[in-house]
Amino acid sequence: MSKHTATVRWKNQGPDFLSRCYSREHTLHFDGGAIVPGSPSPQIVPAPWSNPAGIDPEETYIASVSSCHMLWFLHVACDAGFLPESYDDAAEGIMTQNERGVLWISQITLHPLIIWGGDKRPTSTEVEHLHHLAHEQCFIANSIKTDVVVQPKN
Repeated sequence: MSKHTATVRWKNQGPDFLSRCYSREHTLHFDGGAIVPGSPSPQIVPAPWSNPAGIDPEETYIASVSSCHMLWFLHVACDAGFLPESYDDAAEGIMTQNERGVLWISQITLHPLIIWGGDKRPTSTEVEHLHHLAHEQCFIANSIKTDVVVQPKN
């Protein structure tokens, strides 16, 4: 068992909090020392109360799913004797309303593009199987109710 931490920090910078006129910008501090600027999505909270340069929770969520899937994919590809040279994923999430009318990210679609090296190259069926194995092992995918779809580009 392991424990993972992240610290989120926000500070009120003005007198207009109670009239909802306040910056939602914050920082995300990770246990390895990385500090990332955070903000709500400008699609949800308009500027100047958000900053499009900050990472929003929706992007962080989608990136977590994509990253976990990639790490497991690399693991199972190695176990199978395949040599990925690069892995690029333009993951996307779709936000919809649930049955109670509450917004949620109902689907995340991964679009991994893998460049293979070495003499042993996987068939498309083998790549599909590797993605299936990775998805079954992904800690994040096993922790959520969002549908995760993998649509490889190769």
